[in-house]
Amino acid sequence: MPGRPAITLDRSSPIPLYFQVAEQFEAAILSGAIAPGDRIDNEVDLARDLGLSRPTMRQAIQTLVDKGMLVRKRGVGTQVVHGKVRRSVELTSLYDDLARAGQEPRTEILHLRRSPADEETAQELRVAEGAEVWSLERLRFVGDEPLALMRNYLPIGLIDLAGADLEHHGLYATLRRSGILIRVARQRIGCRRATTAEATRLRERRGSPLLTMQRTAYDDAGQAVEFGRHAYRPELYSFDLTLVER
Repeated sequence: MPGRPAITLDRSSPIPLYFQVAEQFEAAILSGAIAPGDRIDNEVDLARDLGLSRPTMRQAIQTLVDKGMLVRKRGVGTQVVHGKVRRSVELTSLYDDLARAGQEPRTEILHLRRSPADEETAQELRVAEGAEVWSLERLRFVGDEPLALMRNYLPIGLIDLAGADLEHHGLYATLRRSGILIRVARQRIGCRRATTAEATRLRERRGSPLLTMQRTAYDDAGQAVEFGRHAYRPELYSFDLTLVER
């Protein structure tokens, strides 16, 4: 039933009971069996039905609250925020991936302007250092939760971003509509601590770890068309990668 997945406990296992409960709740949320906005049954009822102490049940729920998957609201109870977004490492945009997964992406444009390219941006886009490029910064939400802070840089002569509706369409979809087809990209995934500004935007603590992705994309002529530096909340986001032996 919504708000309470079928939970099986192995009391002989060395895995703590609270963790077994949290793990099965998490699996139900990620699978969609419990949907965003669904309320979780209260701790007293859950503890009674599972034969657990209330502190054990409270610890299980708090584990999911700490992961950002549940939220406690006064007068409402405990609700599902949303599951972690899992994204395949493919040549797609975050907006397209979220929409295809049935999520509700929302974008806030923080800035869109012409700026001089710094050394790294100039090298990636193959322009002169200090040359003007489009500088775009966006905050991507899923529902009401901020998921990613995205910074993108594009050559000025490639497209006029000033007239693009980037709040309702992804950057790659905007490029495709302009006849620009991205064929290959070089990508690097890493992790670092959030700056004060990033932590504020992403509703994280200052210094919290962020998952990072840096990508340079090229069109079918081999021209660099986009350089991105993105930061994601790791408790809400992950990359999936399939490895094949050659």
